[in-house]
Order: sequence, then C-alpha cells, then structure tokens
Amino acid sequence: MKATIWHNPACGTSRKTLAILESLSGVELTVVEYLKEPPTARKLAQLYRDAGITPQQGLRLRGTDAAERGLPDADDATVLAAMAEQPILIERPLVETEKGVRLCRPQDIVLEIL
Repeated sequence: MKATIWHNPACGTSRKTLAILESLSGVELTVVEYLKEPPTARKLAQLYRDAGITPQQGLRLRGTDAAERGLPDADDATVLAAMAEQPILIERPLVETEKGVRLCRPQDIVLEIL
C-alpha cells in the first residue's frame, strides 16, 4: 500500500503518525515536509474533499494568525489560497492512501485508511 504524509517534524502528533506508518510492513511511504514543499490549493482541495472535511476544518488556528485574518469564516477558495501561500496554516498531519485521506488528530485516526 502507498501512503503519503504531509508532515511537520516539529509537531508531536505528526511525528507519532509518521512512526505508526513507518512501523507497518507493506507500506510504501512518501514523506512530504509541507512547510518546505507546500501543496497547491488544488491539491489541498482534493485532500479535504477526500477526507470529507472542509478547508476551514483543516485550518490550523493555534500558533497562527488565521482567526485574526477571518479565515475560519472565509470561503473555501480564500482559505485554500492562504494555506498554499502560508503552509503553516495547514493543520497536520494529513495522510493519503488509496483508502482515503485523514487529518490524523489524534494520530490513531491513520489506522482507518490502512
């Protein structure tokens, strides 16, 4: 099975999710440090659609200026554009497999798509 994690090594939950993925045999893992290689707004839209959540639900509020910028109440296109421009606004980690996408908070949610 192939899996891609949009990972922030400074995030404990992201590290724990990555550890789960690395511990499983048969998982071909791609790690994307999204702060260095941000996904496009189009890719983010696809990830959130496949996860069954809105871009606003994938917005990181803690430690960002998202609330001050009005992003929690903004339209999808505005939120996605802001995330693509400033990837610190992306809540992490996102994991994608052929079984779906999950925002893995808490990290055990990743097991739903493995």
